[in-house]
Amino acid sequence: MKIAVIGAGAWGTAFALTLVDRHAVTLWTWQREHCESMRAARENREFLKGYALPQTIGIEHDLARAVDGAELGIVATPVAALRSTLEAVARVAPLPVVWLCKGFETGTSRFPHQVAAEVLDAAVPRAALSGPSFADEVARGLPAAITLASPDAAFAESAARALHGPRLRIYSSDDLVGVEVGGAVKNVMAIAAGVSDGLGLGLSARAALITRGLAEMTRLGVRLGGRTETFLGLSGAGDLILTCTGDLSRNRRVGLALAAGTPLKQVLTDLGHVAEGVPTAREVRALAQRHAVEMPVTETVCRLLDGEISAAQAAEVLLRRDPGAEHRGY
Repeated sequence: MKIAVIGAGAWGTAFALTLVDRHAVTLWTWQREHCESMRAARENREFLKGYALPQTIGIEHDLARAVDGAELGIVATPVAALRSTLEAVARVAPLPVVWLCKGFETGTSRFPHQVAAEVLDAAVPRAALSGPSFADEVARGLPAAITLASPDAAFAESAARALHGPRLRIYSSDDLVGVEVGGAVKNVMAIAAGVSDGLGLGLSARAALITRGLAEMTRLGVRLGGRTETFLGLSGAGDLILTCTGDLSRNRRVGLALAAGTPLKQVLTDLGHVAEGVPTAREVRALAQRHAVEMPVTETVCRLLDGEISAAQAAEVLLRRDPGAEHRGY
């Protein structure tokens, strides 16, 4: 199969590397200079340094050339660029698409699949790919398992089979809402986990926070139409645990830096990559308020990001919640 990976950040590049042994792959970047640098070095030194790009991977700056003849497009941009990227793809080729981004569109709180519905022809197959995976580990060939979700169960199964590999194992689902909620909310919880760890609150506190985070994620997801079992799977609990505990997590690193007293603007500059949990937190809060879903961890993270409270005050807010029955107290 010929596959165009549209977006040459860390995750897009790592994903392209998982496909090259089984498919004809082209990696597209919107920056001409970035394209020329990758072609010359056969390495993505800007976003995924240290991993060679085989000669069999095409590298393009021109989108029309990148998708020419492609049977599937893997959109690996941040959520903020999803709409414009899908619009550009739709203009040049109506190919099926799978997006890798996690979060909600800023200002509208739309899911990625809702953005896609507004941009793509209804007949174009589409899916989300989400789950516990770090780009660096995937690029190294370490094993991982993630979920591909589409309302078209047949497309979900066929796309999962095509992308499934010996190290990156992909399972299909038709719960697109549940998978996208899990992928978005876990990044918000990872900021909170980073704050907890940065303040030295201990492993027990982190475990409680993750559990509360899973409860919040599930409450919102079920209210929006997702299924409970999805949040107990790879794209829910699996991704939440990884992002809240793994040192490679960008969102956890945001929380760690905020706990150290670093201003948010400086944190994001130092990070050098997109931390989706920062813009997503406010969109999750807006959705929760709109649907009357209680999400105290999300609310506290938003207040911290907005500068209303310090990291220490955020921890105190979460620690002093009133006791109650477990199923309600989280």
